[in-house]
Amino acid sequence: MSWAGPEDIYLSTSLASYLDKKLLVLLRDGRKLLGTLRSFDQFANAVLEGACERVIVGDLYCDILLGLYVIRGENVVLIGELDLEKEELPSRMTWVSEAEIKRAQKAEREASELKGTMHKRMDFLDMD
Repeated sequence: MSWAGPEDIYLSTSLASYLDKKLLVLLRDGRKLLGTLRSFDQFANAVLEGACERVIVGDLYCDILLGLYVIRGENVVLIGELDLEKEELPSRMTWVSEAEIKRAQKAEREASELKGTMHKRMDFLDMD
């Protein structure tokens, strides 16, 4: 059995205040998860109930249902409680279906790749 250092105790205490509350969790890969915190451990591994991934592309968004979801603590960048009495998103945002958001993601990815390709082709000009 390993001994928990003081920093582990502070982490556990701070996460304990979020138990049974709806949270937004930002992951290292950029994904944004929403759900109710049901459990956690000293490594900040967490279990979200009713979890969904919020995908945002421009002014479009979709919440993709994940259900019960386990998150490795090392992947967590930020955890914050959602205020259930406030509107979560700006009014300009438009909800779309999962299929539509995936198409928008693909188009955004392709545009980014094209921009990168064009930049590489223009490198020979050495504009600096």
